Amino acid sequence: MKLPNTAHTTRPWLIHDLTPDFRLYDVWALPTPGGPGDFPHLVRQTTVGDTSDNPSWVARALFAIRWRLGTLLGWDNADSGVGSRVSTLRDRLPADLRDGPFGPEFDRLPFRSVYLTDNEWASEMSNRTMHGVMHMSWVPDGAGGHRGQMAVLVKPNGLFGKAYMAAIAPFRHLLVYPPLMRGIAAEWRADPPQAPSPAN
Repeated sequence: MKLPNTAHTTRPWLIHDLTPDFRLYDVWALPTPGGPGDFPHLVRQTTVGDTSDNPSWVARALFAIRWRLGTLLGWDNADSGVGSRVSTLRDRLPADLRDGPFGPEFDRLPFRSVYLTDNEWASEMSNRTMHGVMHMSWVPDGAGGHRGQMAVLVKPNGLFGKAYMAAIAPFRHLLVYPPLMRGIAAEWRADPPQAPSPAN
């Protein structure tokens, strides 16, 4: 379910301090009900995901077209990535997090972990169009449980990047995110967090 931006901006996340020059594009409630300690399970499932797993053939086709265009036009070349065209957000971390573990890396998606805490995880990617951040968090659901929440923050690369983000907005909201949420829900049901073993 798409949420108002305040669902992200009113929470005391560390990411706010790292991304004052980024725009918040989307906030989504994830269909991942669980307990207070289940955030690592959500992080693990996210890192093994892939755009080819999207349950919608339309969304899979759009991603395939995007990756193909990126190859043909050089949008995703190595010199456009984090550490090349843009500096990593890890450089903006406070010292206690900068010197600690950043979090798991992705198997197939072009994201790179920035930091991981008990209830917050950020990863980043960059190409010729933008520098983007996927922020995952674990929040109370208002009914005694918890669920995941995802925010997407973007810093477009100049006028071209702004035009690109505006052009893909309808596709993101209508054709990509809804089936992505269904896929996340199906994966969560198929591989739920393990209940803690009862104490002896």
